[in-house]
Amino acid sequence: MSELHLTVGEHTYVASLLEAEAPESIRALKVVLPLSSELMHVRWSGHATWVNIDEVKLPDLPRENHTVYPSRGDILLYPGYKNEQELLIACGPTCFKSPAGELAGNHVGTLEATRAELTALEELTLRDGVQPVTIRIQEAETDGKV
Repeated sequence: MSELHLTVGEHTYVASLLEAEAPESIRALKVVLPLSSELMHVRWSGHATWVNIDEVKLPDLPRENHTVYPSRGDILLYPGYKNEQELLIACGPTCFKSPAGELAGNHVGTLEATRAELTALEELTLRDGVQPVTIRIQEAETDGKV
């Protein structure tokens, strides 16, 4: 089982990856990560942050486990059907959209973070602007039990 680790400043947020629900999207992420980039506040989508990943070469990805209305903590991979490629992190009420209209992103994981932690993350990008971020995938440790 794999986890996505999102590090912003001194905080690392961990997300369980939805490998059964979005297998091709997860495979693509495993090829392009780790990545150092910038975490920004969204302009159009509500209470969320995003990372522009236009600089990475993603394969053609199908819509899998896609949604326009992610729940708090959900991470969406948007492969750039009508807009730029990005990872969106929903921190509160979110409707994923752009100037082109509503977008459906592939739900690839969910952060294991509290409401307060997600609110603080979103408010950091809103108040202080762009934040450096590192995103990587790590194989989760197991205790050997089946």
